[in-house]
Amino acid sequence: MVQSQTDIAVIGAGPQALTLVTHVLQKKAKLRDRIQVFDPSGTWMAQWQQQFAAQEIQELRSPAVHHPDPNAHALRTFAEGRYEELHPPYDRPGTRLFQEFCETVVQRWQLQNQVVPAAVTRLEPLQKRPSRFRLTLSTGDTVLARRVVLATGGGQPYIPAWVKQINVTHPPERLCHASQIRLPTLHSLNGETVLIVGSGLTSGHLAVGAVKRGAKVIMMARRTFQEKLFDAEPGWLGPKYLKGFHAEPDMQTRWQMVQQARDGGSLTPAMMTRLRQLQRQGHVTFYECCQVAAAQWQGDAWKVYCDNHSVHDCIAHQPIHRIWLATGTTLDVRSHPLLTDVLAQYPVDTVHGLPVLDEHLRWPGCELFLMGPWAALHVGPVARNLFGGKLACDRIVPALTKASLSFAQG
Repeated sequence: MVQSQTDIAVIGAGPQALTLVTHVLQKKAKLRDRIQVFDPSGTWMAQWQQQFAAQEIQELRSPAVHHPDPNAHALRTFAEGRYEELHPPYDRPGTRLFQEFCETVVQRWQLQNQVVPAAVTRLEPLQKRPSRFRLTLSTGDTVLARRVVLATGGGQPYIPAWVKQINVTHPPERLCHASQIRLPTLHSLNGETVLIVGSGLTSGHLAVGAVKRGAKVIMMARRTFQEKLFDAEPGWLGPKYLKGFHAEPDMQTRWQMVQQARDGGSLTPAMMTRLRQLQRQGHVTFYECCQVAAAQWQGDAWKVYCDNHSVHDCIAHQPIHRIWLATGTTLDVRSHPLLTDVLAQYPVDTVHGLPVLDEHLRWPGCELFLMGPWAALHVGPVARNLFGGKLACDRIVPALTKASLSFAQG
């Protein structure tokens, strides 16, 4: 068992972590050898790539100016001669283009060997040594770090209450959360009916993938399916809406603003067009303002009851072969496996599971910084998106690069 030391430990190697490291190095290049990134894959963006491949996502929802490099125009420059891979509107990059661009970012900033191939299994603030953390790794080694940035995305898959009431054993692959589904491994769904629960973009990707494999798809949402280009209005990317958001002192009100802005998931116009096309061809049926009340496994299929009494038992007569839950994630910092020791030593105020941090997205009382969805009360509704990583960097980077802003300095 080896114990090593580092100045800044970054947990996670996704797009937000990459954004953070490039922005730190742009401000203070000499920190390069004082940053260690930890991710089980040992490479940048591995989980991101797996998720995109699992749902066969062809293009990003974010515009070309949103990416991990500090130069906003870098992706467009990289795409020269490949403009057909930038999709209107806003030049949204194709998945492969974005992936290859990020590889050049890693090379340009010389970050190829920056990711330690290990998961962080425990994060402990050390009482005897102020402003030190001990990270225990999946390899059994430990690392002492002065500052830690948690950039792992996050949340637990949200499982609706009716799922927990199912008491009959069923094949596990017949009821899955979207995070467990790998479309490329499903070779044929011929003759099957797949019920997809949820109204976000994930439900659309899964529906297209299921139809491609021969399934009939029922898309069910507790409201109408919303069509939006981005998951929050573009005004949330700049002062237009953020000014009012940051001026709001009440965190409960801020949380409500985030909820209203994201509005529970939506489909892009291109995805909606594709799904309507599949609907006309008889492959997809929409059930809107409808929720599952109960599901029973009978023989080799589900019998599903809805709560929509105006269309009584609307799909109970149809055998459903698979149920896919595109129900998103639920965030509660108090149940985050890595934050148990931090919470015990430095209790934090929370609003609906989100922590109240300082202006640098720092956990009150210690040198732990949070990115991604955990920073939503401060960054706003786009906290989990690519541009949310940039907005988080605007706050975290000064605290990592200027000694005067270090908590240890007062």
